[in-house]
Amino acid sequence: MEFYFAPLEGITGYIYRNAHHAFYAGMDKYFTPFLSPNQNRAVSPKEMKDIMQEHNQGMDTVPQILTNQAGYFLRAASELKEKYGYGEVNLNLGCPSGTVVSKGKGAGFLAKPEELDAFLEEVFAKTEIKVSVKTRLGVSAPEEFYRILDVFNKYPLHEVVIHPRVRKDFYRNMPNWEMFGEAVRISRNPVCYNGDIFTLGDYRKFREAFPSVEKMMFGRGLLVNPALVQEIRRLEHGNGAGAEEGMDMVAAKTTLKAFHDRLYGDYREEMPGDTPLLYKMKELWSYMVHLFTNHEKYWKKIKKASGVDDYQETVDWLFAEQELRQL
Repeated sequence: MEFYFAPLEGITGYIYRNAHHAFYAGMDKYFTPFLSPNQNRAVSPKEMKDIMQEHNQGMDTVPQILTNQAGYFLRAASELKEKYGYGEVNLNLGCPSGTVVSKGKGAGFLAKPEELDAFLEEVFAKTEIKVSVKTRLGVSAPEEFYRILDVFNKYPLHEVVIHPRVRKDFYRNMPNWEMFGEAVRISRNPVCYNGDIFTLGDYRKFREAFPSVEKMMFGRGLLVNPALVQEIRRLEHGNGAGAEEGMDMVAAKTTLKAFHDRLYGDYREEMPGDTPLLYKMKELWSYMVHLFTNHEKYWKKIKKASGVDDYQETVDWLFAEQELRQL
């Protein structure tokens, strides 16, 4: 199996990717939050910071592009290849945000398969870089994906990452495994699964259902448990929970604390003040806190923390007084 880290806007930027890579080896690819090229430039100064090679050392990083204009995509892809040395780019066809969809981008582009077809035809006629897509099933109904797959099958996509929900689902409802199975059957391009893999049990269930699928992308599951892919790799190699489980959980908490401290320190250097720093850390804790036993009172204090001293004290208490749960 190959394991990918999903692009999560505002979260999985280069600071998070580098910290995760340092403490939790095992990811085959990291995808960047989307770049938004326009008529004036391919990459903004802020986006440039995220995709610079010096900020992505030792990782196989894939920039994601959000646009419905082939010319903008080609310009960005060319710059990413020639200036930054990337060998693959990913087209965002999954973002369900209202502001994105209203402009016909992200999941909104799926409502116009003829325009998507023309877009891909121009892209593949003019680019030499590998192009993958990250997609939903459609806008309103999963059956829309048959027409979308017809479009994808016309082109040599490097891979198709499928989040089997429609746009109107956002992240509600269960991923549609029946339609994902149809994609596995019909797609002429390699398929990667993405959606709601939070635990080892989720992974086992998926592998039983789709033994032929060899690529999986994780999003929120890795934000909750940054070690999830490492745990899966141990499971695959027959080194799952056993007599050393208690000791392993102690080591896991030590690693998680070091991961947190690295993130906190790096964000503190990057952020323009304590308020944005605390906002960033609270956003991360909205996921990670669920790893801990009896975490409710600590989470309330983290959310209410108005200064870095209050925040750090609460986090130290959490690590000292609670244990990690086996999800």
